Amino acid sequence: MAKSSPFALVLVAVGGAVVGFLAAQTISADASSSSSSDTQTAEQATTADALVGLDSVTLGERMRGEITSSDLLNGNDGSRYDRYVIHLEEGDLVEFNLRGALNGIVALYDDQLQLLSNAPTARHRAEQAGDYMVVVSGADGSSYGPYTLNSRVVELSDSDVLTVDAPLDSWLDSTSSEFTLTIEEAGMYQLEMRSDEFDAYLELDGPNGYHREDDDSAGNLDARISDFLAPGDYTVTARTPYSEGSGLFTLSVEPRELPGDGELRNDGTIVPNDSLNGWYSGQDLTYQVEVEEAGMYQIDMGSSDVDAYLVLEGPNGYYREDDDSGGNLDARIADFLEPGTYQLTARTAYGSESGLFTITMAPHDLPEGVELRNEGAITPGENINGWFSGEPLIYELELDESSLVTLDMRSSDFDAYLELEGEGVAYSDDDGGSGTDARLQQQLLPGIYRVIARGFSTQGSGLFELEVSSEPTQMQPSM
Repeated sequence: MAKSSPFALVLVAVGGAVVGFLAAQTISADASSSSSSDTQTAEQATTADALVGLDSVTLGERMRGEITSSDLLNGNDGSRYDRYVIHLEEGDLVEFNLRGALNGIVALYDDQLQLLSNAPTARHRAEQAGDYMVVVSGADGSSYGPYTLNSRVVELSDSDVLTVDAPLDSWLDSTSSEFTLTIEEAGMYQLEMRSDEFDAYLELDGPNGYHREDDDSAGNLDARISDFLAPGDYTVTARTPYSEGSGLFTLSVEPRELPGDGELRNDGTIVPNDSLNGWYSGQDLTYQVEVEEAGMYQIDMGSSDVDAYLVLEGPNGYYREDDDSGGNLDARIADFLEPGTYQLTARTAYGSESGLFTITMAPHDLPEGVELRNEGAITPGENINGWFSGEPLIYELELDESSLVTLDMRSSDFDAYLELEGEGVAYSDDDGGSGTDARLQQQLLPGIYRVIARGFSTQGSGLFELEVSSEPTQMQPSM
């Protein structure tokens, strides 16, 4: 018989029939033990007899049933349940799952009613041969309906060799498992470790000190390493993040197709109207950007694998960086660039990811008739256009008489922000206009003022319109 520590089972006798307070997913495995040896002996006998008279399930065969209001009651949550007995051999890795209309849960107990597994798909490796209890219950007090209980022995691979395009199932016992992977042809590969039972963690070590590791990149606590691998022998370590947890997992490695011509460019020169594919694997990638003609340009870094991040440095201390302006964690730098050579650094926001990305550079056409003025004097009655790229733009406003001045800054590209300072006063506004546009309206004495046009955040960039209007007003200097 299966061997484990017994725990107290509370029973309620109704009309001579034993109704178990046995709900598979709610009973505690830490019930308090009795101080009386006679009581302990009685409890052990009761739990040993708990499997007697139950319908039998044969491993590998389907069992059809139905949860109704006449089934056994779980006093904790009002759900109903059915119980079955099943014989397992030592070392069997078994899996139970439900099909059908029932929103249910499967639990497995040993012959001492020790809970071993409890999930919509329950798995367990039998440490000893013997009889076990399978409990099918509704997920809650309103869950009823027919079901099919499926069971099977999961065939585990006994190999420690992982082969491209040949997934294997294995079992983790709270430590780690190592596999050998041989890459015969250089290229892009994707390695995944998936499990429904624990948080998967992968490590990959290879030639010339190569090392990568990952926790949750495949989603749902599954691990994924995607990278460019050179030919050679690699060691794959499958584990959990904190050496806690055990269960079934699937390990696989597959080649990955590259878009376009399949060529990767991880350095070199970028020119306007250029597009390239690169691979980030933890190290910053640097490109040279050649600009021959002054104008507006837009550089995008897009990826479905990593959180893209761009840094652009150029002549005369030019510096721009961006994280998410391209949307969907993509990066974008759109700015007015003078002729010269710039350095573009492509990386991720956090540095621990790896994956494919695309960089494009193209001239950014302005609307017809639009000219940019990013500095200089402005006068009442003017309506100018500027380009914000992360740094405040400063204009000079001179007033010959006391005036009620209205400043409007509008943009469909970013959240506009205005500041006005001079002659001992300072004002600012974020969303005083329509939507995220900015508006300042103030009575000002004659003098020279600075108008500062920027975005609410330094991450945005784009075209804006700045309109200045004024009308004379009576205003006396404050004493």
